[in-house]
This record gives sequence, C-alpha cells and structure tokens, in this order.
Amino acid sequence: MNDAKRVVHSDPEILGGTPVFVGTRVPVRNLIDFLEAGDSLEDFLTSFPSVSRDQAVAALRTFETPSPN
Repeated sequence: MNDAKRVVHSDPEILGGTPVFVGTRVPVRNLIDFLEAGDSLEDFLTSFPSVSRDQAVAALRTFETPSPN
C-alpha cells in the first residue's frame, strides 16, 4: 500500500468526495494551496492541527517527481 492510501481518503459522504487526510475533514488541496502561497509546512500544521506531520509529509511525497536517470 502506498503512502497516499494511508493518509488520503475520498468518500462521497465527506465533502462530496474531495480527497481529505484520513481521520479529518481537511482537504489535501489545503496543503497544496498553503505551500503554493509561500506558507510553510509548519504554518499548515498550525492551522490544521488534526493533520499530523507524518500525514502531510507522506502526501507531499506522492507529488514528488522522480529524477531522470
């Protein structure tokens, strides 16, 4: 099972199926928006204390682009 499956969940009954961090109602998009706006991971975690650092880091790892060989 990859990291995203453990930390991200999509359920039609939760925010209409928007991907959220498991155990929360915090959309993963919020993390992306924070970082794109220049805010730090710490800022995000302070604003959304129900999301753990491990969850946020695991979600970010799913967005990493593999380096070319």
